[in-house]
Amino acid sequence: MFKSGFIGIIGRPNVGKSTLLNAAIGEKIAIATHKPQTTRNRITGILNIEQGQLVFVDTPGIHKASTMLNQQMVATATDTFKHADILCLLMEADTGLQRDDRLIIDSLKQTGLPIVLVINKIDLIAKTKLLPLIDEMRQYYDFEAIIPISALTKDGISDFIGELWKLLP
Repeated sequence: MFKSGFIGIIGRPNVGKSTLLNAAIGEKIAIATHKPQTTRNRITGILNIEQGQLVFVDTPGIHKASTMLNQQMVATATDTFKHADILCLLMEADTGLQRDDRLIIDSLKQTGLPIVLVINKIDLIAKTKLLPLIDEMRQYYDFEAIIPISALTKDGISDFIGELWKLLP
């Protein structure tokens, strides 16, 4: 069966959204840097596999914006909610659940879309801290899946693609 769909990659600034896009596609198509808010528009990357196509949409970081530019970038990111089949919320393992993560999750509740939580940067924490974080996130929201990865080292990327494949229309 051939499947395809749009997957929105969303999250706070600098959680690794562009790095995840690059890792999922297998090529560097988005700028990945430590400088926050480098991604200012949506960037689309397509992963073609034998059974279908996953279209990833990298977005600017979602945060409480104070300037006109930042407000426009956040609007660009949240507009993705209307056009995606699946939303992947990216958060950092080493910082845990932040205030802006909570705001994003609360805004996702009205979308009706499958939400996959991707816990990035697992290479920066002790493995003993990962399970309590996953449990905390399961209690906070009923995600379709919670996938720990390191986008930088590509650890968990094949599991990530596999979970998305199951959810595609």
